[in-house]
Amino acid sequence: MRKRMTRSTGAVSGLLIILLGAWGALIPFVGPYFDYSFGSNTTWHYTADRLWLDILPGALAVLAGVMLLLAATRAAGILAGWLAIVAGGWFVVGPSVSLTWQSGAGPIGRPLYGSTRQMLELVGYFYGLGALIVALAAFAIGRFASRPALADEAATAGPARQAAPAPPATARAAGAEDGRHRRLPLPRWGERAEAGRAGSRVGRTSGR
Repeated sequence: MRKRMTRSTGAVSGLLIILLGAWGALIPFVGPYFDYSFGSNTTWHYTADRLWLDILPGALAVLAGVMLLLAATRAAGILAGWLAIVAGGWFVVGPSVSLTWQSGAGPIGRPLYGSTRQMLELVGYFYGLGALIVALAAFAIGRFASRPALADEAATAGPARQAAPAPPATARAAGAEDGRHRRLPLPRWGERAEAGRAGSRVGRTSGR
C-alpha cells in the first residue's frame, strides 16, 4: 500500500529548482540585456546549441520542480528528484559534451567581457547552476526517502497499541463476582461483643 505524505516535504526544494530551471532556460536570451552573455551579446538569439544546452535541461528542471511540489508519495518525490539531478548534471557536463558534435571554441562560444564577468557567466550559465540543482535534488530525495520510515513507525505503533483489546464486559463482571466471593465477611464490633457476652454466660452456666 502506498503511503501518502505531506505536500510540504519537497515544497522548498521544488520551488527553488523551478526558479533555477527557468533561469537556466532563459538566461541566454535575456542575459545580453545586462551584458551577461556567451558568444553573442544579442538578445533572444536562438540556436540549436542553446536548445540542447540551456532550454531542454532548464525545462526538465522546471518539470522536476513542479513534480516535487505536487509529490504526495515517496516514489513520486524520488522520481522528481532524479529528474532534477539529470537536468542539473547536464548543465554541468553539457558544455564539455558539446565538443563531440562541434569543434573549435565549442557551441556555447566564449564568455564575454572581463575575467570576473566571464567567471560569473560560466558559473551562472552552467557549472554553478547545475551543481546547485543537483544539491537541492539530492536533499529532496533524502527527505522523501526518510519520511516513509517515520510513517511506518507510526503505522506499526498504532496497531501495537490496539493489539491488546480490553476484556469483555462479561469477563470483567465474572472477575468482580469471584473477588466478592473470595472476600471473607468480618464480624462487626457489636456482633463480636455480643458473642463474647454470650460465651461468658455459657461458661458460668456450665460452671454451676
